[in-house]
Amino acid sequence: MPVALAEIPENGKRFHLVADEATRAEVAKIAGLRALPRLHATFDLARQGPNGLRVNGEVSATVGQNCVVTLDPIDNEVREEVNLVFAPPGASLSRQEEIDEAVLIDPGDPEPLTGDRIDLGALATEFLLLGIDPYPRKPDAKFQPPQVEDDSPHPFAALAALKKGPDAKK
Repeated sequence: MPVALAEIPENGKRFHLVADEATRAEVAKIAGLRALPRLHATFDLARQGPNGLRVNGEVSATVGQNCVVTLDPIDNEVREEVNLVFAPPGASLSRQEEIDEAVLIDPGDPEPLTGDRIDLGALATEFLLLGIDPYPRKPDAKFQPPQVEDDSPHPFAALAALKKGPDAKK
């Protein structure tokens, strides 16, 4: 959902996004998910200087994955906070905005505002991907390594025999 800078009034604007079934299926495919039954995002957009935007909000979703231990299907909740500033490349913040930014812990450079638009759907997808657990695990899943019965000689068997003494059997 592309939003133009000109669409945002001085007092800001709120956007609620709810992904439809086709969009969720495409995002699930990109993310390597078994399913994506829910994907919502809420963004508050506000002007940041003459040509910038501040985006605050949250992306939340229910993702269908498989447990890395048991391979059983599980559903996990994803909730990611969004707090970004977009500005045209090379644009500088006003002095007050620089002071406000300095209060934050290393906010980094603003995200590039290409043209005069940002795509809130793409932003929601990016933050969803960041929030997905790459190693999902059922709460009660425990990894049990297989028991290996190996009677073949090991690389350090000769050292172990030396440690036992000269009368040890080989």
